[in-house]
Amino acid sequence: MDVVRTASLGGVVLYVLSGLRVFKEYERGVLFVLGRSWGAKGPGLRFLPPLLTKIQTVSLRVVAMDVPPQDVITRDNISIKVNAVLYMRVADPVKAVIGVENFLYATSQLAQTTLRSVLGETELDELLMNREKINNILKNIIDKRAEDWGIEVSAVEVKDVDLPPEMKRAMARQAEAERERRAKVINAEGELQASEKLAQAAHIIGSEPAAIQLRYLQTVTEISSENNSTTFFPIPIDLFKGFLEAVARKPATPALPERTSGDTIPAETAKTKAKA
Repeated sequence: MDVVRTASLGGVVLYVLSGLRVFKEYERGVLFVLGRSWGAKGPGLRFLPPLLTKIQTVSLRVVAMDVPPQDVITRDNISIKVNAVLYMRVADPVKAVIGVENFLYATSQLAQTTLRSVLGETELDELLMNREKINNILKNIIDKRAEDWGIEVSAVEVKDVDLPPEMKRAMARQAEAERERRAKVINAEGELQASEKLAQAAHIIGSEPAAIQLRYLQTVTEISSENNSTTFFPIPIDLFKGFLEAVARKPATPALPERTSGDTIPAETAKTKAKA
């Protein structure tokens, strides 16, 4: 009898010990008793009757899932290759186990199809300039569709956009042309401002006759400070004023007279006049 009791007691102890499970803080165990779900258990020490129960452990930590590169044709008919990264976690362990066979694989496929669908309706310029907006659209769509699986999507980030070589060269030419346009605009604005200042300076110098003489002396000083062999002979312009006025008053050349040394200059013939 003692042997039987000892064996029975040992069997009970072994049965109890074999049913003890320890769940970590970030783990939850979905319990099935005779095939029926009894919810999620954990964390800590739990007793699960052997032979009658089955447990499936699920991690609640955030998973960084890499979305493979996808060949996408944008709205403006440009072929690109885009990859992304998805950050997700299990919010409801029961739904993640019962609602879908493999929630990681299902979420990965959903992310790939959503990425192709959203970028196919987006132009290339919008994708390059408004990447944050595209990321929010991807996150909202994936999170809404994965909610039935107990999955919570925290972020979706487009990592790399691979462009064809021809498109890269075209964008480089466009950027170069844009820089040249900006340089010409800035140069034109500088010339406009300089012309306004020069006009103001000319107005001031014109109102003060002594100012032009001071400017002349300043220019001579600046040139003489350089070590060169150039010699300047300042000649006042007023010295040429009389000569210029005399040239302006010079009479026009007189016409030839009709008689020269007693001979009469023949008049133009009628034929020549007709031609004229």
